[in-house]
Amino acid sequence: LRIKIHYPGLFNRNTWNQRTGIHIDSAFYDMPSFLKGKSSLTSIEKDMLGNVNGKSILHLQCHFGQDSLSLAREGATVTGIDLSDAAIDKARDLNQRLGLNADFICGNVLDPSIYPDKKFDIVFTSFGTIGWLPDIGQWASIIQQMLNPGGHFVFAEFHPLVWMFDNNHNEIAYSYFISAPIIESESGSYADTQAAIQTTSVTWNHGIASVVNALLKTGLQLMSIEEFNYSPHDCFPGMETIEPGKYRIKKFGDKLPLVYALTAVKP
Repeated sequence: LRIKIHYPGLFNRNTWNQRTGIHIDSAFYDMPSFLKGKSSLTSIEKDMLGNVNGKSILHLQCHFGQDSLSLAREGATVTGIDLSDAAIDKARDLNQRLGLNADFICGNVLDPSIYPDKKFDIVFTSFGTIGWLPDIGQWASIIQQMLNPGGHFVFAEFHPLVWMFDNNHNEIAYSYFISAPIIESESGSYADTQAAIQTTSVTWNHGIASVVNALLKTGLQLMSIEEFNYSPHDCFPGMETIEPGKYRIKKFGDKLPLVYALTAVKP
């Protein structure tokens, strides 16, 4: 359903506030293993981030903080930001429970006023993030502004081709190119399809060229870009395990890119 909507952030905050309580207890996020020390970061993210010990990291759209706290466990000084106040409350609770020193800020990542008055060695964001943002140019500008000279932007995301399909991957339902917001109402969540919640979300499709060009326009220099024919998360309908930690949409096999990842540097 595509209609004009004036306050998408209210819908999306409510969606993520409802999802947070479900996600905390889901097998998808495997909180017991995380609390025992397991990192929530995937191999794609770890390979790009490298050794983060002693680094300052700004983590955009951090949800309830598992990835932020995984980075803090590795010796990074981490600030996480997310729209959902329920998620940020959980992140702060986890930070205290684990005895870590991460900071968490609740706010819209496109709002420059929410950011701390400091720069970071790394800005990081991954998997299911930019589709919630209407203005990819503003996003790129903030990333550039928050990096130290010589600092790196590290980004992994589901491939925009995936978002063209309907939920069951039966037909092309949406344009690859951003045109109008996509408004969807659904029950459950990707982490628990049987969860007793009903949410409405507002999202936007962003092609790879629009993302890369937005970053280049700010003066960032692209260092690497890769595409992957698997997902490290079992989060779409009809997926199969091809090996531990790697999943594909069964009907497409290895024919469809599911993830892309890039790094950029601030000169």
